[in-house]
Amino acid sequence: MAKDGSQDKGEFERKLEAVLTVQLPGCVSLLSAERLSGGASQETYRLVIEDDGCESGERVLAMRRGAGGVHVNKSELGYPGLSTEALLMQSARAAGVPEPEIHYVLMPSDGLGDGFVMEWLQGETLGARIVRSERFEAVRPTLAYECGKFMARIHNIDLQATGLVGQLSKMSPRDCVQQSWERYRCFDTPQPMIDFSARWLLDHLPANHETRLVHSDFRNGNFMLGGSGIVGILDWELAHIGDPMRDLGWICTNSWRFGGNSPVGGFGEYADLFRGYEEESGARVDPVHVKFWEVFGSFWWAVGCLGMAQQYRSGPDRTVERPAIGRRSSECQVDCANLLIPGEVALIPIPESVATEDLPRTDELLNSVRDFLRIDVMDATEARLNFLARVAANSLDIVHRELALGTEYRAQERTRLQHFFSSENTLASLRWRLVRELRDGTIELADQVLQAHLRQTVVNQLAIDQPSYSGFKTATQTEKVKTP
Repeated sequence: MAKDGSQDKGEFERKLEAVLTVQLPGCVSLLSAERLSGGASQETYRLVIEDDGCESGERVLAMRRGAGGVHVNKSELGYPGLSTEALLMQSARAAGVPEPEIHYVLMPSDGLGDGFVMEWLQGETLGARIVRSERFEAVRPTLAYECGKFMARIHNIDLQATGLVGQLSKMSPRDCVQQSWERYRCFDTPQPMIDFSARWLLDHLPANHETRLVHSDFRNGNFMLGGSGIVGILDWELAHIGDPMRDLGWICTNSWRFGGNSPVGGFGEYADLFRGYEEESGARVDPVHVKFWEVFGSFWWAVGCLGMAQQYRSGPDRTVERPAIGRRSSECQVDCANLLIPGEVALIPIPESVATEDLPRTDELLNSVRDFLRIDVMDATEARLNFLARVAANSLDIVHRELALGTEYRAQERTRLQHFFSSENTLASLRWRLVRELRDGTIELADQVLQAHLRQTVVNQLAIDQPSYSGFKTATQTEKVKTP
């Protein structure tokens, strides 16, 4: 039985087996298809096939396909479809970039959606393990250098010779900012820190930049690490033609440091990343240019997280993971604040319980379900279901903190905005007024009252969403927790 999470697993297996036995030499049958955890925008499967060409009689493969098995023309969104992603991986492999071999690209007639079947690689992709595991102690000192080297090889791929030039969108730095800003506006949610960051980025666009192939998602968690280094660079779904420094800034974005103290993926230093890139490419790296893309990375992922929540409302894959990722937008917004407007914040301690005489209290009900998920369900499950149980438990923690802190934090936010605008309006109307005036340029970004408000607001929200996030610690480390 396939572990793909679909309602009709039998049909999924049948269709997949029909494709594999025809398209893969030696394939006799499909033994199993297991959907792996992670992959919020795309699905990844571990396939085991009966193969009469292998000594063991079995072969492991990987399959990547669009979420929900739905056929989507990604070109409409400005990014390549999975067939182009397969070509990108093949082209990178030919250029000396570690990539799995592509065996077959799914066709519409296969009835499985967009995707491709590829070689199964052995290695570690979990970012936290790459940062902290003893297995990689010998690899980490040179890993940032290695990332810089492979980025340069990607950027030097001949787009004309590979046929990629006509299949990829061209995006300038301004295009990247405007596209993300416009996408966020479609969500119809007022997030002033996102608008502030967009304004800052447009005011600090790189004056000069080359135009190259950009992976656009080269980061810790999207490459596979083995005992001797990187064995595969994955997830090409965001590739485009643009400023190559975007890749260098993205891997330095705090979201992808996984709690590590080092700026490059949590495991390396800027100097090593830049050195690897410069030696392979022959081009000089400007740290200011990279910082622009580091800020953009947090801004872009803040919007992307909200997009996951929006897809939960309207998309085919309504898993518990998507709204949980939506709440990670506050992590990225705090990272933007730390980069652009660092300063003091004031916090209130989290109450031990929600004040109520009810028996049981609301927080006790939440905690009972959370503990059930973390202990009983997680102990009895594995793979993706285990992962989703942990996500669900974490979501209940967010609800708990929202009940404990949300009312007070919203009251503080409204008071600050009422003073700023000299208005007695509701919090919702004040938020939208702030957003509108940020968008039309009425408010100057240098306004210190504005900056203090944004800093405090995003830190308060993160105190609810994920107070253990490293950006929260950065925002509050210089000040003791105090009662305003």
